[in-house]
Amino acid sequence: MHWIVASLLSAVFLGVYELCTKHAVRGNAVMPVLFFSTLTGATVWFGLLSVQALQPGLLPASLVTDALTPFQHLQLALKSGIVAASWVFTYFAIKHLPLSLGSPIRSMSPLLTLFGAILILGERPTALECVGVMTTILSFIGLSFAGRREGVHFHRNKWIGFLLLGTFFGAISSLYDKYLLGRQRFSVPTVQAWFSIYLLVWFVPLAIGWKQRWWPRKEFHWRWSIPLIALSLLVADYIYFSALRDPASLVSLVMSLRRGSTLVGFAGGLLLFGEPNGWKKLPAVIGILVGIALTILG
Repeated sequence: MHWIVASLLSAVFLGVYELCTKHAVRGNAVMPVLFFSTLTGATVWFGLLSVQALQPGLLPASLVTDALTPFQHLQLALKSGIVAASWVFTYFAIKHLPLSLGSPIRSMSPLLTLFGAILILGERPTALECVGVMTTILSFIGLSFAGRREGVHFHRNKWIGFLLLGTFFGAISSLYDKYLLGRQRFSVPTVQAWFSIYLLVWFVPLAIGWKQRWWPRKEFHWRWSIPLIALSLLVADYIYFSALRDPASLVSLVMSLRRGSTLVGFAGGLLLFGEPNGWKKLPAVIGILVGIALTILG
């Protein structure tokens, strides 16, 4: 599958992931949602690793993991830690912000990834990509004005700050993904399997803290969307990792294409959750997507 097609397909499943996340955390305790959704993903890969160990040759090559050195395990544990930080900030933000507002803000991550790709990986944007970046920034400013109509003031709303921090860690994770898959040549199933397992390790202490009431917290209610968070993300990430592993792919463009998930999240926020002021936000959302498209065409 061509890396551009893979990036777009990943965007669809990432949009489904965002809708499931919003459904799971709305009026619910965040830490158990993170723990049980992560447990679902880890269980899937633990089962596949067990099959590989007990029945070698049974799994297709696309699901077979490679043997790792202790240092390589540490590299993947670090990736899981970065993602864990991103998710904690993002999930709390999604819980308290309209998805039609939060999803477009999260689409800003390609900008951070682009800057990182320029500074760290040596990628060079074209003039059209620079225009795309500026279009996205201006649209983000327009979205902030739309958010004020719902009482969300970007400069003093802590959940906006949480979402920006989550987006920042997400951009770092994307750059690290390209390093692991593109330069270190980790295989896709190896990264996804151990990332999923180590992610659960990071969330176990937080789940224990929630259970022991180490901080004020809400009660937890089980919802069908919790395991679907993990399953939709497993599919989205597997396709996304495959795109990054292509030597011809640029991480800044892969991330831009992947944020097409904004359309799914924005539409779902309006249609499924009845969020207000959709038409007033639409021009800014379109502007963000136009900015992303310009970076792609560049």
